[in-house]
Amino acid sequence: MNRKLLNTGLLAIATSLVLSACAAPTPTAAPAKPTEAPKPAQPAAPAPSGKVLMFSTQANNVNESEALRKQVLAGAKPEVELVTDASGPFVDKLTAENKAGKGTVGIAAGLVGDLSPIGGQMRDLNALKGKLGDRSIPAALWDAAKLGTDKQLMVPWMQATLIMAVNKKALKYLPQGADINNLTYDQLLAWGKAMKDGEKEAKIGFAAGKDGLIHRFFQGYLLPAFSGGTAATYGTDGAVAAWKYFNDLWQYVNPQSTTYNFMQEQLLSGEVWVTIDHVARLKNAFAEKADDFVAAPAPIGPKGRAYMVILAGLSVPSTAPDAAGAEATIEYLTQSANQAKTLTAIGFYPVSGGDLPADAPAWQKLMGGAVKAQAADAKAVSVLIPQGLGAKGGDFNKVYRDTFTEIVLNKGDIAKTLAAQKAILQTVMNDAKAPCWAPDPVKADEPCKIN
Repeated sequence: MNRKLLNTGLLAIATSLVLSACAAPTPTAAPAKPTEAPKPAQPAAPAPSGKVLMFSTQANNVNESEALRKQVLAGAKPEVELVTDASGPFVDKLTAENKAGKGTVGIAAGLVGDLSPIGGQMRDLNALKGKLGDRSIPAALWDAAKLGTDKQLMVPWMQATLIMAVNKKALKYLPQGADINNLTYDQLLAWGKAMKDGEKEAKIGFAAGKDGLIHRFFQGYLLPAFSGGTAATYGTDGAVAAWKYFNDLWQYVNPQSTTYNFMQEQLLSGEVWVTIDHVARLKNAFAEKADDFVAAPAPIGPKGRAYMVILAGLSVPSTAPDAAGAEATIEYLTQSANQAKTLTAIGFYPVSGGDLPADAPAWQKLMGGAVKAQAADAKAVSVLIPQGLGAKGGDFNKVYRDTFTEIVLNKGDIAKTLAAQKAILQTVMNDAKAPCWAPDPVKADEPCKIN
């Protein structure tokens, strides 16, 4: 799938938002081929009955899971029991049930990267896809939800990205002639300097704490904006330029950023005026003080505006005790009204068409506008969330965080650091047998080559 198709699909989503709208923490290239674990033949689905167990890697904290239960799942028929866990235990449990030939999980809910290693354990939902034609889910997302096969192993559920959030107090320092919706990284640097000069303190912030998502910023925004790729271009001249830039920017970044996890807290306190973070981790700031903030797309680098798309979906294990009940739940969760409720509950954006209610909160429209602007950029570099890594996902992220620590915090030599970490990154790819994903060149049957 090419970048043009991906952007077209994403624009359709975003337009329906505003429109129509871990640690935590997407679609063109095929993820790693799913593991074809032994499984029983798929029997005809029985009539819905009892309770459906929904096992999810998403909404994996107390506040989000309770919001999802009360605001969205409470109206589902049959009744849904939500259980959440991290990706590793998620894969382990589903694999154990598959090997046993008998399961308890009705719906496996996770990111493409969570589900792709165990896609061979899931039912083909192509017939269900036919029933969901009125959902207006873009073809790009349906293709990504095949998990690298010719079967519909997942139904798109919700999607997210990172956007820029700005306190309106920062706008007076915006460089002359700069457009916040078409801001370059060079202009962001000048903006940071102007704010520090004017306020006598650094007002840019990043979620660089233990549970922050700064690695996603590097993987999906900074590095591809300078190098044109994400993993395959890790050690290139473009990547060197990206890290040199971020080194320069860091003097205008609040030094407390290494303790920040969710940037909404620092935005609300006024400690930070400008940040780039996951939409779900900005939601509270916009929801509580919508009039104080502006949402904008990611900045533009030498290779264009790079941004990451994060797709979560719903699968039905081959061992699901009530497949029909699970499919009924999926139909429920993809209804436009329930997609809007999911956005309100946990901050992930709809994949289905249909307008948000006329009285939709202002924060949804504000943030949705930034999502739309990113997707509308025909020249944007669309980056998939890392895929096919399985248990090596944490090791992959660690490379980017360690690179940041050594170059930016420890002032290490950029070229030497990239050379050392490049070897580690290649080992991760080889051990996971993970092919590259967009925008890197994809060769489905071999590990991604790191340049």
